[in-house]
Amino acid sequence: MPLHLLALDASSSACSAALLRQGDSGTECLARFEMTPRAHTRRLLPMVDEVLAEAQVTPSQLDAVAFGRGPGSFTGLRIAAGAAQGLAFGLDCPLLGVSTLEALALQAHRRYHLRHVVTALDARMGEVYAATWHCLKDTITPMSAEAVLAPEALRLPGDETDWVGVGSGFTLWERFTVDVQLSMPQHLDDLEPRAEEMAWLAARDFAAGLGQAAHLVQPVYLRNDVAWKKPA
Repeated sequence: MPLHLLALDASSSACSAALLRQGDSGTECLARFEMTPRAHTRRLLPMVDEVLAEAQVTPSQLDAVAFGRGPGSFTGLRIAAGAAQGLAFGLDCPLLGVSTLEALALQAHRRYHLRHVVTALDARMGEVYAATWHCLKDTITPMSAEAVLAPEALRLPGDETDWVGVGSGFTLWERFTVDVQLSMPQHLDDLEPRAEEMAWLAARDFAAGLGQAAHLVQPVYLRNDVAWKKPA
C-alpha cells in the first residue's frame, strides 16, 4: 500500500525533517539534518518544504505526520509538537509520536551494527534521559523503561558486557558507575536523534494502526517520572 509519511524533530541541538515514501518500486527516505542550536523555529518548517519539494510530494498527499515526542529539550519538543500537530490537523491525517531514545538506538544499530545499546541524552540538572535496547535486523526491543535519572543510578539489565552508550548523556561519562563503564567498552556522545529514523519507526507504528488524532499526541518530558524499571 503506498505511503507518504513526514517526520520532524527538534528535540536536541539538531533540527531535522524526513519524508518516507513507500510504493510499488520500494521504500525511500529523503531527509534534512542540521545542527541548529536556538534556530529550530526558523529552520524546521523550511526543512519540511525542502523534503516535500525534493520528493515532488504535496502536503495533501501525506498519509501521516510524525515527530520526536521526547524525551529531550522542553522547548524543542514543544516546537516540533506544535508544528506536527498543526500539519496533521490541517491535513486531517493521523499523527504519531516517536521516542527520541528509540530513534537514537535505531540510528546506532544501522550505522554501527550494534546489538546492545544504551541511549542517553543530557537532561540538564545533572541527569540523563536513558533507556536500554536490544537491536537485531532493524528491530528495536526495549530492555528497560525510559527514565530520567542521575548517571550514577543507571543499571544495565542482564549480564551482557558488550553494551555501547550513545547520545549526549555520555558527555557525563565519569559519573557512571564502574560496573556500567566495564560493561560498556565504548560510548559515542556525538550522535543526535534524527527525523530519518523517526520516519521508519513511525511507518512501523502507522502500519500497526497506532496513528491518532492530532490533539491526542503530546510530548513526553519524563521529568516527573524518575523510576528506573523494566517495562511490564
